[in-house]
Amino acid sequence: MMGKFSYVIKSCNYKILSAAILLSLMGIGTLVSIAHSEGTFLSREVLIQSVALLLGLLSAAAILMLGYRCFMNLEKYIYIFSVIFLLSVYIPGLGVSFYGSRSWIDIGFTTLQPSEIVKITFIMVMASYLSKNSSCLSTFKGVLSAALYACPFILIVAKEDFGSGCVFCAIWIFMVFCSGLELKIIGRAALSFLLLIPMLYFFMADYQKDRIDAFLSPENLDLPGNYQVWNSKTAIGSGGFLGKGFLEGTHKSLGFLPVPESDFIFAAAVEETGFMGGMAIIALFAFFIFSSLKAARYARDLYGALLGAGLVGMFFFQAFENIAMTMGLMPVTGITLPFLSYGGTSMVASMMGVGLILSISCRQKI
Repeated sequence: MMGKFSYVIKSCNYKILSAAILLSLMGIGTLVSIAHSEGTFLSREVLIQSVALLLGLLSAAAILMLGYRCFMNLEKYIYIFSVIFLLSVYIPGLGVSFYGSRSWIDIGFTTLQPSEIVKITFIMVMASYLSKNSSCLSTFKGVLSAALYACPFILIVAKEDFGSGCVFCAIWIFMVFCSGLELKIIGRAALSFLLLIPMLYFFMADYQKDRIDAFLSPENLDLPGNYQVWNSKTAIGSGGFLGKGFLEGTHKSLGFLPVPESDFIFAAAVEETGFMGGMAIIALFAFFIFSSLKAARYARDLYGALLGAGLVGMFFFQAFENIAMTMGLMPVTGITLPFLSYGGTSMVASMMGVGLILSISCRQKI
């Protein structure tokens, strides 16, 4: 046991871990600034996020010690647990709604968002499925089977949270692509998906349609989504090159910046740290993602490679969509920024993902 512990300590990729921790601390710092604008430093959000970071690091350490391969043969059990956990939001008295979405469960002293944890378990089961059926992906039928395997997750999540549904789709696409899918199959699948996009609009909730309409008509400030993005871009621009300084942001304190602790935390951070602070966040994400991709590339087995690819796809898509959303380059979807945005479940899940990446890196082929 001690020998394994020593090996893990020596071979751990501290660069990946440091990038994740730095991003998390920047997020907590921004939450402290938001709390200051409300007359305090130690708000409930700051406390929850700090505790979640510690719990997340403990989870990452446990996963690192166990090793990613221990999850490979638990595919069926993890699949069943994940679907049941997602459906738990519909249990009367347990499931609760926030921001018009029934995506949380109330456990008394706090709330949990099952879809955040299931992002990680979804990647686990898809990596196991694809590694065992990689030879079948050379046909359209094989890709369709992989899509049907993922359907319960995507449909359950997208019903209540379109943004999280998009994340699950992005994870699936990235993992299937990395499993060695032929280009002609990718082309046929992409064409089928593009044909479905107009149909998806009619199944969206009214607030989701408003966000799409706002993105397509950015000049119309009467649309709710445009008001959010306009204030976000104003906050980012007002930060200038070096920012207004820590605790000096005005858009969040005056209530102009919507959901500054979550969806628009990047704008809140850049207002105070400026262009240089924004570039530092993007650079840290780029370093974290490329380092994680390198770990996945040199994984010991196909399962580890696909597991790493899925995690990279998740972190990349969420970071890209959230940052682009705050600048009006993508529609407002409610997708949070990993490590920075407030959310205890999200923080723990992100650190679990980091633990898996570190485990893959520790056990990579020489």
